[in-house]
Amino acid sequence: MSIATGDSVTLEYTGRLDDETVFDTSRKSVAEETGLAEAQPDREYAPLTVKIGDEQVIEGMEEGLIGLEAGETETLTIPPEKAYGEPSDEQIQEFETEELREMLGGQTPEEGTYLEAQNGSQGEVVHVDEEVVRVDFNPRLAGETLTFDVEIVDVN
Repeated sequence: MSIATGDSVTLEYTGRLDDETVFDTSRKSVAEETGLAEAQPDREYAPLTVKIGDEQVIEGMEEGLIGLEAGETETLTIPPEKAYGEPSDEQIQEFETEELREMLGGQTPEEGTYLEAQNGSQGEVVHVDEEVVRVDFNPRLAGETLTFDVEIVDVN
């Protein structure tokens, strides 16, 4: 039975960037080989189950799964526009350094650290001086072409 919209699909996956860096996986062995397990010690590595059409995964992944069958393996290459989009200057926000320092309990953020906004999105501090702090809220994988090796475990 081929995967179609509305199906519940369980899959194993490994996601790579163009330079072959593994950024995510459902497989514990891959996570251990690549250092992801060390970087995310509390994460459980297990097959992912998604309902096709519910936008639980990026658009290009969902589109790439349609038509596959249980037991099948496939490599999906997903361009930025079907993944996390292109980086946007609109996603870089400026804060007054003193105001942000007060919000952080007196600490001045450093470039390269991450802050969480009130809406839950995470941003990287990309500039700090006496007047202004710039935080980049673009998704970490914005602008990246993503390659996923997927194995369809089950289709319901």
